[in-house]
Amino acid sequence: MKSRRTYFLDYPCDLKPGEKVTFILSLHGAGSYGNWQRHYFPIVDYKDKYRLVIATPNSPTRTWSTADDEYLQNIVNSVVDQIGKENIKAFWLVGHSQGGMTSNRIVRTEFFKERVDGWLSLSGGRLGGSPGRASSFGAPAGLPAAAAARSGGGGTVAAAFAAAAAALREPPPGEFSFIYATGQREMDDKGIPETSDWAARCKCGPRRKAEEIVDLKAGYVYDSTRQNPPNPSWGLLPAPGKAQVYVYPDCQDGMVVADVVRIDKGHTEGLEPKITEELVKLMLSAKGGKIQQAR
Repeated sequence: MKSRRTYFLDYPCDLKPGEKVTFILSLHGAGSYGNWQRHYFPIVDYKDKYRLVIATPNSPTRTWSTADDEYLQNIVNSVVDQIGKENIKAFWLVGHSQGGMTSNRIVRTEFFKERVDGWLSLSGGRLGGSPGRASSFGAPAGLPAAAAARSGGGGTVAAAFAAAAAALREPPPGEFSFIYATGQREMDDKGIPETSDWAARCKCGPRRKAEEIVDLKAGYVYDSTRQNPPNPSWGLLPAPGKAQVYVYPDCQDGMVVADVVRIDKGHTEGLEPKITEELVKLMLSAKGGKIQQAR
């Protein structure tokens, strides 16, 4: 209400006073908006089962910047005030693409540093060593320059990811759980690194053999502006699929570090239901409680 800027707030319809919940702030990517993000990573489908409160804000410029920081802080303060900090088991940042890069930036600020228990990066950069980008990543050939600019495509995407990679080389202060999810087609042939400096920092064990998640249903959304011609590294139409989940076990203080590779997927196909639920379960398996200690 301080800024009069709206946002989506999803929560269990039967939420009771004093009930313990997990709070998630979910940030869309450049060129996108809040309602697309709600369907790209549709954890709203699991809010009742797993007792989730999900705030999904909007950037009026469709690109996050420091000008939005107070707005995001106000959302957190408002939700915490209504629920009660003692009732928030854990607080997670979720960000797709530039929303992930923004998560990487704000988790270094004083406000979020002392509150965030975990960050789920949906193709928004990997702490501990990022994979290489596919050579075709970005706007497909033939997309008008103006459309690419509006969508955050082309050279804008390449430059943004280069900047994000540079920011990731210097890890943020403190320690928190971190899950990285990416499409296989976004990466170069080397794929996801087999080790993680962040996992080492959190004193996790060696990466476990991948667990495979099979989805028979497609996700909800895709980038309709990038289908003529299509660009597999950027993302095709929604389809069923498989995902490989790599967990670094036995991290200190109950933290969770994991990598998730969505096979034959690009940057923008919406997540399928089973892998969405698996990510939620990974988040909920991590230790929380920072927001209860925040000033």
